[in-house]
Amino acid sequence: MRYTGSSWKQSRRLGFSTLETGKELAKRPYGPGQHGNDRRKKLSEYGKQLTEKQKLRQTYGVNERQFRRLFMIALKSKEVTGVAFMKLLESRLDNLVFRMGFARTRRGARQLVNHGHVLVNGRKLDIPSALLHVGDEISIKESSKDMKVIKESLDSLASKCAWVEVDEQNLSGKYIREPERKELPQDIQESQIVEFYNRKL
Repeated sequence: MRYTGSSWKQSRRLGFSTLETGKELAKRPYGPGQHGNDRRKKLSEYGKQLTEKQKLRQTYGVNERQFRRLFMIALKSKEVTGVAFMKLLESRLDNLVFRMGFARTRRGARQLVNHGHVLVNGRKLDIPSALLHVGDEISIKESSKDMKVIKESLDSLASKCAWVEVDEQNLSGKYIREPERKELPQDIQESQIVEFYNRKL
């Protein structure tokens, strides 16, 4: 099941900014609830692995079934499994719409895709989990280009990702290369996630 509650509460529970802004933890860097300050207990090895998995899964907003499916694809890659896994998550359509700045959050990007506002290589694609390839082009449908939410998102974009090109004038972009590991969330220990799934295989 995909988590649909408060992203801020989820980030505080994990002690990690799933929105990649750090805002959720700025004022209250502890778990939610009456006993939030008391929850930072020493975790077992399994607990650490589970926490890393949840951090990554909640960051990309992927349900467990999709998350595991992508892990199994990464496992067959010639690349280091953990890095290949993160690159697959980055290549999802909803994530690339978010990275290009057409939505403020990945949740918002999923809505844009679900509601048919996004084209891939000139054709409507309304599946947020679709995996794109380097060279694929993403654009906002002509009839959706006046959407206030998209313009506000682009105006508030703090920084651009080096692995996507964006034409803000035409509301289009291109996935130009795979990201490098150093460009992806540094507070994720992907090796722990690999261990988590390896013990279940």
